[in-house]
Amino acid sequence: MIQKASFLFFFLCLSFNGYCQGANSKQTTNNSFTTSDGVPLFLKVSGKGDVCIFVHGGPGAWSKSFEEFGGNVLEDKLTMCYFDQRGCGRSGSPADNNYGMDRMIDDIEEIRAHLKTDKVFVIGHSFGGILATKYAEKYPQHVKGLILLNATLDINDSLLNQIAFMGKTLGKDFPVKSKDSILNTFFEAKQQIKKADLDYKMLSDNIVNVEKLDSIDTSEKRNSSFAQHALSGPLYFSDFTKETASIKVPTLIISGTKDNNIGPEHYRLFKFPNQEVKIIKGGHILYYEQNKEFKNTIQKFVLASKN
Repeated sequence: MIQKASFLFFFLCLSFNGYCQGANSKQTTNNSFTTSDGVPLFLKVSGKGDVCIFVHGGPGAWSKSFEEFGGNVLEDKLTMCYFDQRGCGRSGSPADNNYGMDRMIDDIEEIRAHLKTDKVFVIGHSFGGILATKYAEKYPQHVKGLILLNATLDINDSLLNQIAFMGKTLGKDFPVKSKDSILNTFFEAKQQIKKADLDYKMLSDNIVNVEKLDSIDTSEKRNSSFAQHALSGPLYFSDFTKETASIKVPTLIISGTKDNNIGPEHYRLFKFPNQEVKIIKGGHILYYEQNKEFKNTIQKFVLASKN
């Protein structure tokens, strides 16, 4: 049974020794970054070229699985910045439990400023799409391009898709009586699909792929405090698709034909004025399942955004 990988969807002071990126040589630094409100964040910078900040999903996941499971192929053309969000993975938790949207976004901005680069590419995977999109909305002057990879911008819509998929897979009906009952209905369906050992299908048709991902996600103890806070209130359950029409940065949307975590049609709700959509055959972990196409699609977008 898959234990961790399919939990939900995905569901400036510092002790940094300095960052220097040569034009043609790949550099790697692995250090802890401390935010302006004193939260230590895991931060790893590796690669060459334009800086790209990866925003992981969850809520409450980490960047390690993306990096080690295929995302690092981008490092030959991009300087990839992998960080674990506050209250996630290898990062610390805020003493005041500040997981507000502005604070999460400002963590990204403080990392950008620390790296001393004016404009960056931002990749948001799964739930990370919400944070990446809100960052592009608040700091468009610092965004070369926004990349939404298997991303949700409306958790409730994605949960409804998951409930429908689990019902179809199990041959059962899980009626949602009201918007307030979506999360409880999701957990009911989730419990039953786990008992049937079919929960891997939320991420991929191939159970081996999910087992490999799970082996990374269980390789060390992870902080999960953000997940607990994000799911306990309404903040992150808003419909952020409504805000996309006003975000004018170049945007690449990558969606999987069988992404049963987010919903294969969820991307149709996005209305960025300057968006490009790429549909790839596969599920929620396209960066592994279709690694070459994933890499080529992003590198093509990066090149076009620079011209």
